[in-house]
Amino acid sequence: MDYKDYYKVLGVDKNASTDDIKKAYRKLARKYHPDVNPNDKVAEDRFKEINEANEVLTDPDKRAKYDRLGSSWQAYQRAGGGSGFDWSEWVSSANRGGGYVDLNDILSGSGAGRAGGFSDFFEAIFGSMGQARSAPRQGQDYTQKVEISLEEAFNGASRVLRVGERRIEVKIPKGAKTGTKVRVRGEGAEGASGGPKGDLYLEIQVVTHPTFERVGDDLYTELPVDLYTAILGGEATVPTFKGKIKLRIPPETQSGRTFRLKGQGMPQLKQSDERGDLYAKVVVQLPQNLTPEEIALFEELADMRGL
Repeated sequence: MDYKDYYKVLGVDKNASTDDIKKAYRKLARKYHPDVNPNDKVAEDRFKEINEANEVLTDPDKRAKYDRLGSSWQAYQRAGGGSGFDWSEWVSSANRGGGYVDLNDILSGSGAGRAGGFSDFFEAIFGSMGQARSAPRQGQDYTQKVEISLEEAFNGASRVLRVGERRIEVKIPKGAKTGTKVRVRGEGAEGASGGPKGDLYLEIQVVTHPTFERVGDDLYTELPVDLYTAILGGEATVPTFKGKIKLRIPPETQSGRTFRLKGQGMPQLKQSDERGDLYAKVVVQLPQNLTPEEIALFEELADMRGL
């Protein structure tokens, strides 16, 4: 079997740091992932080769053994493939720096974690020499951003997602905020060495609403009130996600006054029976297109008040 240059596979220098190796791996894993290249045998084989290279070069022990062997692979084969082979005779100027990388360390959404089997070359070095295979590791977690409206955040929502060839419905709870993550167990990448699958996370983004501003579980809105109601008192209609509410406006209400409607805000996440408050800020609307008679009455009022 041919010698595999794992550094060349990942496109990195032999003195590359573990961080550089991880970065190169993530980039290639995204490019050749089977979900991105369905039914592409060439991409699938390339993906497995990339994962195999990453498996070796991010494990300090494996990398050290691999670097010792180097171009002496043919001599190693002639020496019996590891039976009685003296590694010390083949020590090279290996870079032993590093730190161990778990597949869960890969960037969300990169699609890493489905390495599949290892090549005969890998098995010959790390299998026939009695080296233990990697311990089972949980697969990569996937993260997918999902936009919802403020109404959906208030009432709860659902999204139908395609995972491979399957379609799954995911419930988004009432009270979800921007940044809320909804976990779907076992819908991430396959685990390594028999480990469990990762999870899928929906990261919620709540879009801006034209009427309400959300602060925590409270809502804020502007309430237009005509001049006559503001002066004489009366009622104004406040919109909510449960319908319209009549609000009593006291006489001589100033523009900018804010009324609190308790329990008319957003549901609390995980406690949807509890809700925040709604704050309605009065914005007095001045009359327009006044008639001559109306202007005269306002002038008379101004004179009465000494203005």
